Amino acid sequence: MNRIGPTVTEPVVGSEIYPYSQGASYHDAYRMLTPANNDSMLKLAMQVLGSTPPWINFLMLARNKIVKQLGLKDLGGMSDVRRDKAIEDYRVGDRVGIFTLLYLAENEVILGDADTHLEVRVSVYRQSVERGCALTVATVVHNRNWLGRLYMVFVKPAHRVIVRVLLRRYLQIIAAM
Repeated sequence: MNRIGPTVTEPVVGSEIYPYSQGASYHDAYRMLTPANNDSMLKLAMQVLGSTPPWINFLMLARNKIVKQLGLKDLGGMSDVRRDKAIEDYRVGDRVGIFTLLYLAENEVILGDADTHLEVRVSVYRQSVERGCALTVATVVHNRNWLGRLYMVFVKPAHRVIVRVLLRRYLQIIAAM
């Protein structure tokens, strides 16, 4: 299979996150082709989060120190996923890295978080395609107030870079398997 890096797209029509993206303050989506994979969607999402490079965790640490002064949540690090908990033991409502597990199905997982300033949801959606599968990672943000809008001015550019880096690293990891 010819694997290429993530390409910009839209949330998949018919996915659980698609209706939530309508009228959002911000949304983006990236699609990439991977070998066929029947792993659980939560396992795939955790592999993507687990591929976080140290410089992104450093940025999260800096982010947490700054926003704590504004009364916002310290989310921890992107790759702060419990390694001692079996994938099958996770339930909707459990924490997965910086997110809460909101939805889990055979072909989609949605992780998210909410604070006083905004609500964010991230979907990993899998579709079977010829010679493999397509993974679409969609992020949807609903700002709740002026602080959410201000926060996104700074986060949006970094988010775009971070998502692409995580997806490229995930592709490298599965290519090495």
